[in-house]
Amino acid sequence: MIILNKKTIRDIDVQGKRVLVRVDFNVPQDKSDGHITDDRRIRESLPTLNYLLEHGASLVLMSHLGRPKAKEEKYSLKPVAARLQELLGRPVQMANDVIGDAVVAQAHALKPGDVLLLENVRFYPEEEKNDAAFARELARMGDVYVNDAFGSAHRAHASTRGVADYLPAVAGFLMEKEIEYLGGALNNPRRPFIAILGGAKIGDKIGVIENLLPKVDNILIGGGMANTFAKANGYRVGDSLVEDDKLDLAREMMSKSAGKLVFPVDWVIADKFAADAESKVVDVENVPDGWRILDIGPESIKLFESYLKNAKTIVWNGPMGVFEFPKFAQGTLAIANFLAQLPDAITVIGGGDSAAAVEQAGIADKMSHVSTGGGASLEFMEGKVLPGVEALQNK
Repeated sequence: MIILNKKTIRDIDVQGKRVLVRVDFNVPQDKSDGHITDDRRIRESLPTLNYLLEHGASLVLMSHLGRPKAKEEKYSLKPVAARLQELLGRPVQMANDVIGDAVVAQAHALKPGDVLLLENVRFYPEEEKNDAAFARELARMGDVYVNDAFGSAHRAHASTRGVADYLPAVAGFLMEKEIEYLGGALNNPRRPFIAILGGAKIGDKIGVIENLLPKVDNILIGGGMANTFAKANGYRVGDSLVEDDKLDLAREMMSKSAGKLVFPVDWVIADKFAADAESKVVDVENVPDGWRILDIGPESIKLFESYLKNAKTIVWNGPMGVFEFPKFAQGTLAIANFLAQLPDAITVIGGGDSAAAVEQAGIADKMSHVSTGGGASLEFMEGKVLPGVEALQNK
């Protein structure tokens, strides 16, 4: 397993210190009443927060939620504060703002064991601009900075990158775990090493495929991106989602892949893009006009399982079909359930829709690691340096 060459909270003394912690509490909520529908990102922060509290720190927590255009109440972190208080089993104070003298005074009044959650950092446009003055204002709240928000580590924002210019900066346990699992899979995998890539577009995954090809034994391709490869191979794909401007790129990737790319051999197709569409299974070359590919078929599932059954390291990013529609979620759920039954494999699920799929299947706890970061895990798999990680102190 790769070890993060950055200082973590184990490497610093936090006794009596105010610790400014960037967490990722960007959780999904019910649109009607704001109820949190999946609190996994809050739960994943608990080992770091509890460690700091047990070692005599007070905590000032900062996070974003959604993409607010201004100070919109529906993007307030108040529901998060209430849920965090339940999970921590201790009071969580909620600040009315992100910066300013009143908030700084509230932070400075904290005693060891106290917890304060700042309001949504994206209420200020300076956050996403990584504005130096805004970062300095955030840094006034703490003595030490801890970044535990892997899901935002690919963003060079004030709370993820800028603050590290003004305070000693180290990683939390979740950040450490993410880098160890994803980095270990990419840089020191047990073999055979299989990647499963899905999702809608090749364009989103070009960098990932190019970075993975020299490292993996095979890449299994599903989701909408498989349609583009199918058309590039000369198959008719009906009304399916296809990136026509990426057909040449798909052919180039196939020619460079040395046979490592594995494609579906059959599809589940639908007469319209809808949950109640009429559906049928067809071979890969037999998609009629007017129909669209919405999932991989049963023979493709068997084919993919034949590669996965002996794998020792598996990285999965992106669903196999339109898994929001139960009728077209079968390929994604079949792969998820198959991975859950592999006792000897390291299974790393790369956030976003793949994480949602294993949660939906009720088997997240059977995976070695489910990433909290969709975009961040994707960029990490592309081999990119994440600004939020790079800014932390080296060991």
